[in-house]
Amino acid sequence: MANEKIGPKRGVSVYSYTGQFGIDMDLEDAFIEINDLGATGIEILANAHIENYPNPTDEWVDKWWALCNKYNVTPGEYGHWVDSRRRKDHTLDAKESLEMLIRDFKLANRLGFKVLRTKLGVIDDTLTPVENWREFIKMALPYAEKYDVRMCPEIHIPTALKSKMVDDYVEFIEQTGTKYFGLNIDFGTFQNVFPNGRRYPGMPEDGSPCSYPEELVPLLKYIYCCHAKFNEMSEDFKEVTIPYEEILKVLKDNNWNGFMMSEYEGPRRGEAGYVTEQIRRQHVMMKRLLGEE
Repeated sequence: MANEKIGPKRGVSVYSYTGQFGIDMDLEDAFIEINDLGATGIEILANAHIENYPNPTDEWVDKWWALCNKYNVTPGEYGHWVDSRRRKDHTLDAKESLEMLIRDFKLANRLGFKVLRTKLGVIDDTLTPVENWREFIKMALPYAEKYDVRMCPEIHIPTALKSKMVDDYVEFIEQTGTKYFGLNIDFGTFQNVFPNGRRYPGMPEDGSPCSYPEELVPLLKYIYCCHAKFNEMSEDFKEVTIPYEEILKVLKDNNWNGFMMSEYEGPRRGEAGYVTEQIRRQHVMMKRLLGEE
């Protein structure tokens, strides 16, 4: 697999290929694309990209490792959910949530992932997590250590880096002293251009973005992975809605070491290859900003 590079590293979330995956693209096709980009990390969504999840066959797992080795790609981030509010009439209690986490810890470890994008159940439009998250996450910490995985809730638009939610997560990390719970920062929180005036509930009413790149600095020691969210790449290799130059400068200047997983959330459009071309443009941009070419 890929040699470990120190500093921000490029990867791709297979989620980006939604609309193609399972139709005209399979898992190996995704690996081929990632390898061709010169990227070295992959993110999968457990329930979408693992055959027969949560119980893949040994043959499927063997195929996974064969693809990682063949295409020199590292398991970068494993996306999974604590489905706390799966039923309207029942929110999972701490024990039920813990069982769900342990199930995914075991599988992520089996597939070589050390970082997990752990989606917690939310209770409102601003993505506030369920009230008992501290209880079941604290219960899960010994198991996370056993299986060598780090749980990272995603800080996603409209959540701001300067918010009670992030403060609560940081307080939990510092009080427990854990290295097995951290953050995943989605670059959408820095979005400062909104085509057609579309903004999200809970965003600042003055039209400003949720967060600014410099606000990353005090949080970097808690951040194990980033979602390199993007919505539209221009023909001259610029993201038109998110200030990538400023974001990557902060990560580089502060020697942040982790994967940035491309996550395309722009229009899918009907043209064959449109999304893959958008991802290719994004990686041209990121290579330039990272000084890789």
